[in-house]
Amino acid sequence: MSALAQDARATRARPADLSLYAAGSVGMGLWVTVPGLLLLYFLTQTLGVSPFLAGATLLLPKVVDIVVHPFLGSRSDRQARRTGHRRAMLRWGLLLAVAWTALFSVPAGLTGTGAALWVGGAYIVGNLLFACFQVPYLTTPSDLRIGYHERTRVFMFRMAFLTLGLLAAGVSAPALVSSGDRGAYTRMALLLAGGLVGSGLLALVGVRRLTERCGFRPPGERPHSVLGDVRSAWRDRDFRALLLSYLCTGTTTHLFLAALPFFTQYVLHDRSLTAVLMAAFLVPATVVGPLWLRLSRRTGKQRGLLAAQGMFLVGALALLPGRALGTAATVAVVVVMGAAFAGLQLFAFSMLPDVIAAAEARGAADAGAYTGVWTATEATGTAVGPYVFAAVLAAAGFVSTTDGDAVAQTGTALGALLWGFTALPAVLMGIAMVCQRRYALDRTAPR
Repeated sequence: MSALAQDARATRARPADLSLYAAGSVGMGLWVTVPGLLLLYFLTQTLGVSPFLAGATLLLPKVVDIVVHPFLGSRSDRQARRTGHRRAMLRWGLLLAVAWTALFSVPAGLTGTGAALWVGGAYIVGNLLFACFQVPYLTTPSDLRIGYHERTRVFMFRMAFLTLGLLAAGVSAPALVSSGDRGAYTRMALLLAGGLVGSGLLALVGVRRLTERCGFRPPGERPHSVLGDVRSAWRDRDFRALLLSYLCTGTTTHLFLAALPFFTQYVLHDRSLTAVLMAAFLVPATVVGPLWLRLSRRTGKQRGLLAAQGMFLVGALALLPGRALGTAATVAVVVVMGAAFAGLQLFAFSMLPDVIAAAEARGAADAGAYTGVWTATEATGTAVGPYVFAAVLAAAGFVSTTDGDAVAQTGTALGALLWGFTALPAVLMGIAMVCQRRYALDRTAPR
């Protein structure tokens, strides 16, 4: 065993440092969850934007992300070689709170196309600032001199705090905007903006302490370009399989989030159940992380991820009866899907540094380059999910409205809404499982 491998196996991060680092995921949870859960609904039910235009408003800003994230990954590698850390780019993420507030503070009188342009512009700026934080933040476990199981432990802490952010946002945000008027959305954004800044500051401290404790592995000095980094990452069979699987998984989960408010209002006929079902989805995710970690140690991450994907698929299909299933049974199914969601996040993100470590051992790529491609793919999934659901609604003739007023929908529109919330996520998750089965790195990983 090499000296580096011995060092990686011996190093163990302190819980306090991991907690500070993982606190950054609270803010990430806010940014990912609230737009994913409420933006499509906000556009179509408060701002009077048609479903097709609303979907495009959420999708087009992500086109910018696809280009920017790999660039930021390569730039982060260059900064890490020059300074010995990646914290400079992280600091830009502290400005995210400004774009966050603008996103939900649409001026009075703007509806339809004008409102869509305002939201789309704010979303582009917010996504760029979020990427400045996300890329170096997620690269941190790959930078540390730690081993296979310790990387899973790092992400278990991150997943716990991410779920807290998701839970806080997923429960409080729908409750704060229950009236449906645009002023409620502005107040909600202002109240939650402090969480973005505070979690970012804690993350900066945590990243510094982790690298001081566990050591920092700077990227190699090989010559490369952004396009070269993207090509190198894509040629990696294991990374490609994990990436495509995560793209389908992310599309599925964000479709689920975007569709949930429509499901509670038009299928369950109780808008207040949005907060209840979000709690049912996210509370289990805060407690099942250690169980998924134990399964990982016994069977490996690959099998654990496939199990989580299978659970989510079955849960989506179980919701197909809609209101006939009953509120209690619906909540129980969503609880199972929430437990699966914890596994989806934990395993995918802890397998990413495994792939990076293998690639760096071959001299194939650097951590920031892989992470940039990964976060670009993640951003794509967050947009494609709501867009696909919006396209289903538009094709079925779903009618938009303003200020949260409920309007009558045709049977075709309601049927498309239900199938788009249940069967379509199941199909997408099935595709994710097919892609994931091509991942082979875990077969030779240490146990």
